Amino acid sequence: MLRWLTTLLMICLSFSSLAQDSEVTYEVTQLSNTLTMLKARGGNVVVSAGDDGVFLVDDQWQPMAEQLLAEVTKISDSPIRFVINTHYHADHVGGNELIGGSGAVIIAHDNIRTRLSTDQFNYFQNATTEAWPEDALPVVTFSEGITLHLNGESARVIHVPRGHTDGDAIVYFPESDVIHMGDIYWQGLYPFIDLDGGGTIQGTIEGVKTGLELAGENTQIVPGHGPLGNRDTLQIYQDYLTGSMNRVEQLVSAGKTLEEAIAAKPTAEWDEVYGQVWITPAQWVTFIYNSLTGVDQFTRIPVNSSD
Repeated sequence: MLRWLTTLLMICLSFSSLAQDSEVTYEVTQLSNTLTMLKARGGNVVVSAGDDGVFLVDDQWQPMAEQLLAEVTKISDSPIRFVINTHYHADHVGGNELIGGSGAVIIAHDNIRTRLSTDQFNYFQNATTEAWPEDALPVVTFSEGITLHLNGESARVIHVPRGHTDGDAIVYFPESDVIHMGDIYWQGLYPFIDLDGGGTIQGTIEGVKTGLELAGENTQIVPGHGPLGNRDTLQIYQDYLTGSMNRVEQLVSAGKTLEEAIAAKPTAEWDEVYGQVWITPAQWVTFIYNSLTGVDQFTRIPVNSSD
């Protein structure tokens, strides 16, 4: 438990000044005859490989793109035909420019293209991400969903409105019984809800509900970050998301300010397990409080130096 939490912490620290161009070791999990999960630094990647070629779900950090491609060639030496982006964050779209520039078609929600093509300021990170080059931008976009039919199976891409961001997608492979949840699902820690990018706790919960509706007893569920999950682990995640929101909602209904809500420690039941890896309990309450009160950005309120 401690070992993978430490590994997960290193992944999450990628959002800060962690050196992204150092050599990384990939953890490879065969999910089915066609699908492989690659876990390293940044978002988890799913590779589909077969007679029709290769396509990826997400492509990690930009400085890791060549390492990622080298790892993919161990699975198949066929060219990458498509990339599906589950959302716009740099640890999930970083390989777009290299892969897109090599001729692959990048597919994503309409809002992802909008965000990647313009400068984005994020209050949580207190930083601006500049617009990405043309080769990194999706060339096929969708509003609600799209389905790919490759390598003998379908890949259903389903938009989650205002979940982790405003452009999230879940990718469901019914024949392989695999779901890639993107950052709608964080296994083993409090999730980052990108309020500045259109995310909300309500949308995140609805996205998890969609995943649970798709999942069966044996479904393998790939989180955006953390180890491979299943329906039971996703249900546990849903339960604490809903429990956290309900408790913060009670404080909002009682007229408590954000500072008062944080001080009340409404998520104390889960803080020991999920609040010690990256997102702090104070930040987690802030995501929920601002979602419920319609504040579309992260509010920085120092609380015992934990924010």
